Amino acid sequence: MMTDQPSVRESQDNLLKQAAKILRTRYELGKGYADVSSAEAADLVVTLEATASATNRTDGVDREEAIALAHRLVDDDQPEISPMWPSASVERRPG
Repeated sequence: MMTDQPSVRESQDNLLKQAAKILRTRYELGKGYADVSSAEAADLVVTLEATASATNRTDGVDREEAIALAHRLVDDDQPEISPMWPSASVERRPG
């Protein structure tokens, strides 16, 4: 029995690519996240795309966490709570 359904891996890769595209577009339109610079967002786009195209583990990237962040970006649902979010790795001092 043949099926035209994509594999789980293909679906995950497409999700990662879509999230990267959404993040890139937000910054191109000037509607980026206040706590993330354009350079940090660009780095995150590269990470998401590399994770999607990697045949093996991407250096230092937790694929499951990248997929979770991709879901949050696509849904625009609190991506900042992800450990992969750029500001999550920087300790912020109260202003």
